[in-house]
Amino acid sequence: MTPQQLAALHDAAFVLERPWSAQEFEDLLSSPHVTLFAKPGGFALIRSVAVEIELLTLAVDPAHRRAGVADQLMRDWMGAAMGETAFLEVATDNTAARQLYTKHGFAETSRRKRYYKRPNGSAVDAVLMTKALTRR
Repeated sequence: MTPQQLAALHDAAFVLERPWSAQEFEDLLSSPHVTLFAKPGGFALIRSVAVEIELLTLAVDPAHRRAGVADQLMRDWMGAAMGETAFLEVATDNTAARQLYTKHGFAETSRRKRYYKRPNGSAVDAVLMTKALTRR
């Protein structure tokens, strides 16, 4: 997927948050620590540094939701991860994503108060979640 395609899909998937630009994706993908996992209708972007892996974003086109795309992307990147700990953050009001991450063994470790701004001027907390990985 090109940075432009990633930005367009991210925009479609994240209607309550500022979507990432093609330039931001291009910058991330130029890093040797960032890996893209893509499937038809979705993608996951991770950053690996030493023994930690961060899920930067996981986006699924609304037309492909509830079809197993996010579940497969989670399995793909966690299966390829070469680290000890994975972490991510998710908005408290993103129930579907929180359920997905919990299903894959992530647990809440802390919160960032009022981290995600909403179009109506409100803000919701970010939930930080972690999971111990099996090193390969």
